[in-house]
Amino acid sequence: MLVSDRMQAVQSPVIPIVGKLIRDHPGTISLGQGVVHYGPPKQAFDRAAKFLENPQNKYDAVDGTPELRRGLEKKLRDENGIEPGRGSRIFVTAGANMGFMNAVYAVADPGDEIIILKPYYFNHEMAVCMANARPVAVETDDNYQPDLETIEKAMTVRTRAVVTISPNNPTGAVYDESILRALNALCRERGVYHIHDEAYEYFTYDGAEHFSPGSIEGSSEHTISLFSFSKAYGFAGWRIGYMVLPELLFLPVQKAQDTILICPSLISQAAAAGALEAGAAYCAPYVREMAEVRRLVLGELDRIGNVCTIPPSRGAFYFLLHLDTSMDPMDLVSQLVKEYGVAAIPGTTFGMERGCYLRISYGALEKETVARGIGRLIKGISNILRL
Repeated sequence: MLVSDRMQAVQSPVIPIVGKLIRDHPGTISLGQGVVHYGPPKQAFDRAAKFLENPQNKYDAVDGTPELRRGLEKKLRDENGIEPGRGSRIFVTAGANMGFMNAVYAVADPGDEIIILKPYYFNHEMAVCMANARPVAVETDDNYQPDLETIEKAMTVRTRAVVTISPNNPTGAVYDESILRALNALCRERGVYHIHDEAYEYFTYDGAEHFSPGSIEGSSEHTISLFSFSKAYGFAGWRIGYMVLPELLFLPVQKAQDTILICPSLISQAAAAGALEAGAAYCAPYVREMAEVRRLVLGELDRIGNVCTIPPSRGAFYFLLHLDTSMDPMDLVSQLVKEYGVAAIPGTTFGMERGCYLRISYGALEKETVARGIGRLIKGISNILRL
């Protein structure tokens, strides 16, 4: 029996691989998976309970319930400056990853090219490959900001979209508004889509400000904006995201989602409508706590500053460490788990093939646990690299 060449060419997701290492070594503190340590607001559970009083057991609209879409329209208008209905539509998905997959199916044919920025989010690269399109990985600058000249040089007649993520996974970089405006204008001029992932929109620090390219006047026909409830509202397992897409793409995306999902979970959508009642104020205190943890982590990493470089990271809850060693990053990850009880993610999965990079996440754990994990990481790196 055979397996498709297409799927064999797709990289294996690293989170389950590192997860198995962790399970095989009980007591390991994971600085790997990108989730938050808190759960949904009370309003989400209240709405879910109300749904269960009179549950609907049939399919609903492919693009989301009217109630949730109304709530999202207000949120987008008030917080992002995006006006759905002026050439664009809201589409509820089972997480932002599904939104990205929908977008790729809608805009690219086999052999077409999607530009992604290095270091890239591995699921984006995997999705492009699964659609038989070609991911074109373009370098960012020394601060992990997009380089417009490099992106433009990478464009060809087969380019269908440019993908950006801000605040960024895996680097934590927050893209400057001026850069996003210039890139969005370049996409419009070249007739390609700008796909912008905003899953970490509320997680910014040190005065950094989040900006939505979908708010730019005249951008609705070529901009696809992706959002998620997973991070801000602790909704990772509830699987609710949403996208704002050009009217032209509504039917293609409807076809893709109807085939794969039919409709997002109705109880999760009800809970999401409750989360919107709590609003951005719900996650604000958690973001302040993460800012404290972030400062703690940076202070600890200073201890290995002679071998560890960290470009500016003012968003999300990640640092991408560049270590001055020729050691294979996956070998380093394995040794850290087995001998020091701490896990990170190797940079190779984000396209960083040259050099030794590790992504660490400080969002999934309480402050005290993060401190212990970072202590183990510092000790492990110091001993393994013989500092």
